[in-house]
Amino acid sequence: MDKSDLLLSIDGKYYNVLEIESFSRMMDSPSFCYKFYWLDAIINLVTENSEETTFNDIINEMIASAWYSVIEFHIHLSGVIYKDKDNLEKAVNKLHALSDLKSNASKTEIKNAIKVFDPQIVKEKNDLTKNVPYKALSGFFINHDLGPLDGSVSRMVTEIIHFNQNTKLPYTLGNSSGLKREVYFDADWIQMIKDNAVAIKGWIQFEKLKWLQKNNPEVPGLVYKLAPLDERKRKLTHVRNLWEGIFTYTNVNDVFTGNPIALQEYDIDHFVPFSFVMNDELWNLMPMDSSLNSSKNNNLPSWEKFFKDFAHNQFVMYGFIHQKEDIHALFEKCFKDNLCSVWAIQELYRAGNCQEEFCNILSKNMRPVYDSAKRQGYSIWNF
Repeated sequence: MDKSDLLLSIDGKYYNVLEIESFSRMMDSPSFCYKFYWLDAIINLVTENSEETTFNDIINEMIASAWYSVIEFHIHLSGVIYKDKDNLEKAVNKLHALSDLKSNASKTEIKNAIKVFDPQIVKEKNDLTKNVPYKALSGFFINHDLGPLDGSVSRMVTEIIHFNQNTKLPYTLGNSSGLKREVYFDADWIQMIKDNAVAIKGWIQFEKLKWLQKNNPEVPGLVYKLAPLDERKRKLTHVRNLWEGIFTYTNVNDVFTGNPIALQEYDIDHFVPFSFVMNDELWNLMPMDSSLNSSKNNNLPSWEKFFKDFAHNQFVMYGFIHQKEDIHALFEKCFKDNLCSVWAIQELYRAGNCQEEFCNILSKNMRPVYDSAKRQGYSIWNF
């Protein structure tokens, strides 16, 4: 959904009361990503029946919303270049370091942790209030002779107060200082937002996604990285059946321990973490000792130490695919959910590869993915 779709989706009954066109400009030309999170937090609070709030509550909502993208998926909210300058990302990372909350912590857990560690992250929270609450409203000034908004908070506040005498803004501000400053939502805007919440949130997500993808160009599947993972949607059954078929013919050694994998004591896991690749492609999956899976978590195995053994197990699977009809049948069942990469179908799993050829093809295609994850901030597993 783009801006024109948003305008078309909002009912005409607001036409004579609210400046919908100005509202649609609230996310224009953001300098950093937190402008999207600011507006999204406001929509969340309004739909939860808030008529007034504070900077502090909005910032807390922003931190909870950004948590999954930053901690679980290692997304840099304003790009790798600005990762040390984005105050929302800094606040999330500092809270994670202080609280040791899990990457998939609930919204309630995150907000409770904010209360506990608020003094330690108050600087980052205050920095988030310096510009975005005011610049988010700049689209309402475009057709009025107010001059350019020069980034000065005091000037912006003055102009907003003056301008609000003639125009209904989505929110106005109180007189308290810092994070205690009040935010008052306009009654007509509250009604418009509630009536069109799904369309507005879809628009915000779309604009946020475009921004994040532009500034995280190496990250695959970014569209899936704006919310917590739903583990129920994982597609590993056919891969597990394939490996169990192979186990009936031969022992397979765990990539990390070197010990034979025991039935009922193994998991199917990703070499490059799922949270980065966001797919269950067969060429990135391996059976591994289930006791190690939680330790590996979202970390990268050392390429130098473990890729050779990983590739060897993949070649063992490849050999049985082309030698045994029952294994080939199990392999074919993986096509829908676990084998979508053209290079894997046309090159890796084609018949006739010797072990060296197979491992070279696998390395050539996996190493760039591995290196991208490493650059994005994924840690090496200390096995």
